[in-house]
Amino acid sequence: MLALSLQVIQDSTVVGDSLQTLASPEAVSQLDIILEAGWIMIPIVLLSILTIYLLVERLMTLNRAKSDRSEVMGRIREYVSRGNISSAQAYCDAQEKPLTRILMHGLERLGRPIAEIQDAVNAAGKHEAFELERRMDILASIAGIAPMLGFLGTVTGMIKAFQQIQNLQGNVNPSVLAGGIWEALVSTAAGLIVGILAFFFYNFLLSRISRLVNDMEQSATEFIDLLQTPASGNASDSGYGNSF
Repeated sequence: MLALSLQVIQDSTVVGDSLQTLASPEAVSQLDIILEAGWIMIPIVLLSILTIYLLVERLMTLNRAKSDRSEVMGRIREYVSRGNISSAQAYCDAQEKPLTRILMHGLERLGRPIAEIQDAVNAAGKHEAFELERRMDILASIAGIAPMLGFLGTVTGMIKAFQQIQNLQGNVNPSVLAGGIWEALVSTAAGLIVGILAFFFYNFLLSRISRLVNDMEQSATEFIDLLQTPASGNASDSGYGNSF
C-alpha cells in the first residue's frame, strides 16, 4: 500500500513538472518546436526557403517584363505607317521587353510573305510565354509535396509514440504520450503552411503571367493587322508598301 502511494505521488510529480515545463515560454519556443518535430522538418524548411526565392525571382522577372502596350503599339504604328522601319527596330531594341522582342521578330522579316511574318511572331510569342512561366512547375510541385512531407512526419511520429506504449506495456505517462503526439503534428502543420503559401503564390503569379501573355497576344494580332493595312506615301518609297 505504501509503495502504491509513493508511485502515485511520483507520477503526480512527473505530470506536474511536465505541465510546468510546457507552460514555460523558454521550453515552447518556435525553434524548439521545429527541432522536436524531427528530421522531416529539414526538407520542409528547405521547401519554404525555395518558395520564397521563387516568389521573389518571378516577381522581379514579371516586373521587368511589364510594359505599356498602348504606348508601345502607338509608337510602332507611327513608325510603320511612315515606313520608318529602322526607327521601329531601334525602339524595340531600346525597350528590351518581351512584347518588343516579339514585335522585333516581325519587323526583321518585313518584305517577306505575311504568313511567314505571322509564324515568326507566333513562335517568338510562345518563347516569351515559356520564359515567363519558367520555374512555375517547381512552385506547383512544392504546393503538393510539402503537405505530404508533413503527413509523413506525423505518421512516423505516431509510430514512435505507439512503439513507446508497447515498450512500456501500457504503463505510459499521459504527458509523455501527449508530447509525442503534438511533436508528430508539428510537421503536418508546417507542411500545410508551406503548401498553402506555395499554392497561393503559384496562382498569384499565374494570374499576372496570364495578363502579360494576353497583352502580347493582342499586340501580335494588332501588329499583323497593321502590316496588312495600306501604307502611306513614305512607306512606298522605302519598299515596305510594295511587300504586302
